[in-house]
Amino acid sequence: MIDMVDYPLLIFALSFIAFYLSALVGGYVRKRGQPLGDDERRDVDVVQTASLTLLGLLIGFTFSMALTRYDQRKGYEEAEANAIGTEYVRAELLPAADTARVQELLKKYLDLRVLFYTTRDGQQLQQINTNTRQLQDELWSAVQASAAAQPTPMNALAISGMNDVLNSQGYTQAAWWNRIPLEAWGLLVAIAIGCNLLIGYSAHRTSILFIVLPLAVSLSFFLIADIDSPRGGLIRVQPQNLINLAQSLQGH
Repeated sequence: MIDMVDYPLLIFALSFIAFYLSALVGGYVRKRGQPLGDDERRDVDVVQTASLTLLGLLIGFTFSMALTRYDQRKGYEEAEANAIGTEYVRAELLPAADTARVQELLKKYLDLRVLFYTTRDGQQLQQINTNTRQLQDELWSAVQASAAAQPTPMNALAISGMNDVLNSQGYTQAAWWNRIPLEAWGLLVAIAIGCNLLIGYSAHRTSILFIVLPLAVSLSFFLIADIDSPRGGLIRVQPQNLINLAQSLQGH
């Protein structure tokens, strides 16, 4: 299930099949049972309306959760670019030799951060994360050594800026791990199946209209999964701020 939610198209296909079959099962149960009386039909209509209302609310809330997480990932991308750009400038407060080394390491680090956002390959991502940790150690060692040799307020600014660079990467990673809980997906699927069963059961006859609700709900699930998936979806955070920063530093 954890891997499945990273493939929105698979979510769409499986949910549509499950919901459409649920509607057909509801229609089959209706045909095999006794015809509904007026009082029973009114009761079924009440339950059906309440269930569909609940499903709509839950889909809306879940979509809001996915959109909030997407906006959070965009915000941290911008924060990363600002932190790296600020530290690149503050590195000039260090001794000349340390300035050149820190700025060169920051350029390499920036390229890795761009790759983190754009890659979809799992093995490449592992290598990127490994290289990122190594560069973080080198960056911290470079500013720490300079600050230890000359503990001045200028060097303290460089240390503070590097701390922001490292923290911003951690915040970004946490935001990418912050996904819609699987329990919420399970609840949505269960209620959607129940609603489609009721649609099939309360219908007067089996109709091509049975496809409408399964299609609408499946498309909603697809959109939610697409926005919630940082790498597997069509809607992804583009590292525009990081790319612009990398381009601006090329000729520096």
